[in-house]
Amino acid sequence: MNSIEATIRNTTTKGQVNLLRKKGEVPAVIYGGEQENQKISLSKKEVKFLIEKENFLSNVIQIKLEGKDQSVLPRDIAFDTVSDEPIHLDFVRIVKGSKIVLEIPVKFINSDKSPGLKRGGVLNIVRRKVELRCPTENIPTELIVDLDNLDIGSSIKISSINLPENVNPTIQGRDFVIATVAAPTIIKEPEKPAETTEEGAEGADAAATTEATAEAGEKTPEDEKGEDKAKPKEGEKKEDQKTPPKKK
Repeated sequence: MNSIEATIRNTTTKGQVNLLRKKGEVPAVIYGGEQENQKISLSKKEVKFLIEKENFLSNVIQIKLEGKDQSVLPRDIAFDTVSDEPIHLDFVRIVKGSKIVLEIPVKFINSDKSPGLKRGGVLNIVRRKVELRCPTENIPTELIVDLDNLDIGSSIKISSINLPENVNPTIQGRDFVIATVAAPTIIKEPEKPAETTEEGAEGADAAATTEATAEAGEKTPEDEKGEDKAKPKEGEKKEDQKTPPKKK
């Protein structure tokens, strides 16, 4: 269990709170149970260290205040919009016998032992956190999902997770899915069309036109060109015609 030192603060104005922050302290409040709300301050350095730990908002923390230990649970953190530094925290007291609703993170193990994932399957995570109603003295830090022996098409439901005693999901009446092992998705690229040059396309069109004209019994442009070459131009004489000799 994580622990942190705290001191009681007597700030009443916004200016006093800002001055506290400039000194490297983070104001906080402890509430819940039959006791009155307590205003405290914490070391920013220690607060940042705790926040960086996994599952901070679902871990019970021991606050040492005036020589006494209090078990609390972080409920809310406020951050500065510019510096992203923590500027305020809310804690709820852990009161024995009471229950609290929390979102508990899900952790997946033994992915290397899943036949489905080995064959290229994909772990499709539906819920990374599950909302549970827990006794304050029995709060799980995480829910373990074992992927051992899971093949493609398998689904992990809430009923397959071992929950601690008296811990129940807030969703009742159905066995909801946490994750599935889905078949791999193969994306097939479309085939590229055959590339043709502009000249090749024009040549193909011309050949098709010539062939259609020939089948119809009409003269093709090539035939007409041949006839034009065969006809002598005006003023010219055919090579095979001889000029008769002039009479004396």
